Amino acid sequence: MFTGIITAIGQIQHVEDLGSSQAHGKRLSIACPPGYLDDVVLGDSIALNGACMTVTALALDAQAFVVEVSAESLRLTAGLDQVGEVNLEKALRAADRLGGHIVSGHVDGIGTVSALNPVGESHELRILAPRQLMPYLAVKGSVTVQGVSLTLNSVRDLQEGCEFSINLIAHTMAHTTLKHLRPGSAVNLEVDLIARYVARMLQTGSALPTGQPR
Repeated sequence: MFTGIITAIGQIQHVEDLGSSQAHGKRLSIACPPGYLDDVVLGDSIALNGACMTVTALALDAQAFVVEVSAESLRLTAGLDQVGEVNLEKALRAADRLGGHIVSGHVDGIGTVSALNPVGESHELRILAPRQLMPYLAVKGSVTVQGVSLTLNSVRDLQEGCEFSINLIAHTMAHTTLKHLRPGSAVNLEVDLIARYVARMLQTGSALPTGQPR
């Protein structure tokens, strides 16, 4: 589990094919800031742009780690098949502060940036989400964009999807890769876990199995 609070910006330095067909995934080597990997061991989970990955190798002398991304994960995410900066977050410890919201590290869909404009000292980011995510997006609710926990300021249902806006403070712009977004950029989205369960309860018409005490 994660919180959507980015702990570092990494750099995908190498992308290696794991096979010769589209059924094969890729091996990524990610460089980190000095000291970031001091408490990381093989098998640990680290989210890359909001997608949970398993550390398969460590190169502590180079301050880098390796993950293997399956073809299915590549199909369902954006930005994990090319060299460039990525948002990093280590898995949540039981005693850690929940600074953002409960994040699973499983990308629910790929959104498209509609606009990123300065508003006072902040920036307004507007994103068009796929239609299937509409039921889980609500004003003042939570959403994860590229692994960053954010609050929705507005929601507008359109024929082509659900456009929502969020406010990015200067700190978020400075300490995440969201500063690189432009209209048309693809972003990884994860909806709020609680919203997912509420939608399921409403769909089934009951919060408890039949015959259970209420």
